[in-house]
Amino acid sequence: MPLLLLDLDNTLVDRDAAFRDAAADLLAEHGLPASDLDWVTATDASGYTPRGELAAAMTDRYGSAVPDTAIRSLLDTGVPSRVVLAHSTRRALERARAAGWTCVIVTNGRVVQQEAKIRNTGLDQLVQGWVVSEAVGCKKPEPDIFRAAAATVGVPLTGAWVIGDSPHADIAGAEALGLRSVWVANGRRWAQDSYRPTHVTHDVASAVGHAVATRH
Repeated sequence: MPLLLLDLDNTLVDRDAAFRDAAADLLAEHGLPASDLDWVTATDASGYTPRGELAAAMTDRYGSAVPDTAIRSLLDTGVPSRVVLAHSTRRALERARAAGWTCVIVTNGRVVQQEAKIRNTGLDQLVQGWVVSEAVGCKKPEPDIFRAAAATVGVPLTGAWVIGDSPHADIAGAEALGLRSVWVANGRRWAQDSYRPTHVTHDVASAVGHAVATRH
């Protein structure tokens, strides 16, 4: 059974849209200017800013206007409670499994938060497994997290495809292991010179479709 290794945030689900919605609600709830939404999302940096640093930055900016509990709620449950799975993504995963592929999510992040996203969207019913960096003690692009994903389902990495939106975490990770990859561009242009994805698509459904169509 060939293996599809799929990123979660901003690949299978639109993590940034969910965070933006949650942040907008927090600002409105505390009477803060809507124009601050750009600052919050920029500071969040698509989730790459460590949670402690983002919380400290928000506390420094808003002081007592936003309680610490509200900031913690935004960072811990805001995204998992709002993230959705596109119908096209659901259908692509269903078709991949019907064609004999084994689908495994490989994601950096905290277990509680990432597993909440997987279960709240129904992805747990569409993939055969997942690995979260916090649980396995290594993160993308380290080879061991991809090896752990393959071991989770008992499928060899040989012939696997890696699908993700991060040039560094996903595509460089695939390159290091000699795996084929699809970069989900999300409207961006490829800017790396030292390595390239096998293929580029505009969304994850197209990425899955490409991998399934070029199995061999």
